[in-house]
Order: sequence, then C-alpha cells, then structure tokens
Amino acid sequence: MNQASSAAPPETSSKCIRAVLFDYGMVLSQSPQDMDWRRLQLALDPKGESSAEEFSAAYWKYRDAYDRGILKGPAYWEKVASEFGRTLDPPTLQALIEADLTAWSRPNTPMMDWAVRLQRAGIKTGILSNMGDAMEEGIRKRLPEIDNFSHHTFSHRLHLAKPDSAIYLHSIHGLGETPSHILFIDDRAENIDAARQMGTSAIQYSGQTAFAHEMKHMGLGWLLTLCAPYDDMSSCHSRSST
Repeated sequence: MNQASSAAPPETSSKCIRAVLFDYGMVLSQSPQDMDWRRLQLALDPKGESSAEEFSAAYWKYRDAYDRGILKGPAYWEKVASEFGRTLDPPTLQALIEADLTAWSRPNTPMMDWAVRLQRAGIKTGILSNMGDAMEEGIRKRLPEIDNFSHHTFSHRLHLAKPDSAIYLHSIHGLGETPSHILFIDDRAENIDAARQMGTSAIQYSGQTAFAHEMKHMGLGWLLTLCAPYDDMSSCHSRSST
C-alpha cells in the first residue's frame, strides 16, 4: 500500500491470460478517505497539536520498513509516535491499528466482484501487496473473501517489497504460470514497470472506467465479461475484445 500513483503507457497486443495478479491497496480496496486520516491523527494526537501534513510524513516515513517486515505493527506505530515525542499505551496502540485497518479495508466492489467472476470461470487469481503483518492479519479477518485467491504474496513475509524483482518472481512461481500468461494490476507506475520487466502484462489502475478502457485497448475486454468456466485457454487469443 503506497502513497501515490501516476499514468502508464498503453499496450496494444492481445495476450493469452491464464492468471490475474492484483495489488491490494487502491485496487482491491478503496482509497482511504479524509475521515480515515483524521481518525488516525486524533488517535495519536487527541489534542490536535500536529498538522495533517506532519502526521502524513510520519505515517509514510516508516511504512516501507513495516511493509518489509523489518518493523512489526506495534513497533511501526511506536516509531510513528516517536516523531511527536509520544509513547503509546496499549489502548492507543490498538486504536491506531484498528483505525489503520478501517482505512484500508473498504473493498473496491467492482474489482472484488470481477475477481470472483474470474475465479468462477477458472482463471487463477493472486494478490501481490506491500503490507505489514498487522494489516494482513486484520484484513483477512475483515475480508474473508481474500482467502479465495489462488495465491498470496504479502511483502512482510518475505522481507521484500515491490518493485523488487524477487517479489514478482515469488508471485509468478506461486501462480504456476509463465509471466506472459499473467496480467498484473497495480496503482503505482514503478510497480507496473517492474512487472513488465518480468514479462507480465500490466495495467496501472486509476479507476474502473479507465481500467475497462485499457483492458479493451489491450484486447482483454473478454476477461471483464467472463462468467462461465473457460477451459479452452489455447484459443484465448481469438476472444473478442469488446
């Protein structure tokens, strides 16, 4: 789960896709809302002495270490709190962990529903996410449908993070498909570039309308409407892009 996203170049060739690999944050989940950031800030600073900008800087400063498993959830929040000269009691620590989960656990319904249709049609689905340990544990409890994906790569377990090439190799191996048969979806340009370098097709997600347009542009529109088991994967190059 990352801070920003940007545009990616189009692809034009139709490809045979046997597996779809999803980022979690801002692809399978919605973007955090302003009230989420405010709730987190107030949990850490009830008197409101810090600015939103100061809280954001502290939140992201240690996030990569959290995502890579260098810091566990409690240690991450202690580091964030230390930026404001605070130590955390158990109730405040738990409130921060729960508020963080709330910010990132609202499902992006169109993409989650599409993942279900892919699964029912026999297309493999996977998750490749930069995510800390407490986030994975909490999100799995709040969104049990995550367990229905064929493979999960959560960065903290490997002490790696996107865009490291090794974390893509782990996901590719876990899905059991060659890179050319995998479509990767992420909201960050650098993660998309890294996936393409590994040989997968990739689309940068910025919203459902733009995503559907890009899928059709790539000749993969048939995947969006797939709703029945599709066993003849050898013919997927000839599927309609509408």
